[in-house]
Amino acid sequence: MGVAVFFCADLGGDELVLDGAEGRHAAVVRRIGPGERVRLTDGRGTWAEGAVVAASKAGVTVAVDERGAVVAADPRVVVVQAVPKGERAELAVEMLTEVGVDVIVPWNAERSQFRANPERVEKTLAKWRAWAFEASKQSRRTWFAEVTPIATTTEVAELLAGAALPVVLHEEATTPLASLELPTTGDVVIVIGPEGGIAPTELKSFAANPIRLGDTVLRTSTAGVAAAAALLSRSRWT
Repeated sequence: MGVAVFFCADLGGDELVLDGAEGRHAAVVRRIGPGERVRLTDGRGTWAEGAVVAASKAGVTVAVDERGAVVAADPRVVVVQAVPKGERAELAVEMLTEVGVDVIVPWNAERSQFRANPERVEKTLAKWRAWAFEASKQSRRTWFAEVTPIATTTEVAELLAGAALPVVLHEEATTPLASLELPTTGDVVIVIGPEGGIAPTELKSFAANPIRLGDTVLRTSTAGVAAAAALLSRSRWT
């Protein structure tokens, strides 16, 4: 079993103190004690690893004996996820993070049951980022998944226009996902509609050929991870 991963913004020095919420989680929740190895990462590609030399309720101290850095993925996988209801939002964010999606873009689609008042937007974004943060550590990522501010349809259209490969999933499409040629650089942008589907006006504004994932219709919370996994199996996972 691999070592546990924790977030640490400052990785300078031969002995690192992990305190605050992360330190308490390591020492109290995970019960990590002296002698156990942990990996600390800044979530942006750099990591440091070593054995815990001291632990208390306040956190842990790590003697670093190994360091490294991971180059950012290219092409990036960006998933535009229409905001689902309730627990399905958490499921979507966790699975997208675990499978290796680089950027998650919450989308307030026309048929999303989401009221975009300022307080609701702030709370929703905070939840999505917390889910991605925890899932990034659980899946031992060195580059944590990024969650952008909630996007409008116009902003999604702009993302697609600048993508190296735009992928708009639609149940009535005839072009299969497996037939797409993957780019060697840039962004692969995958758009996942809400439970009610992408509205005709939205589909027109995206100006991209719709793509069919398969013969079955997936829920909005699972379509993104299925599409991302299918594309990653032909690129990073080979």
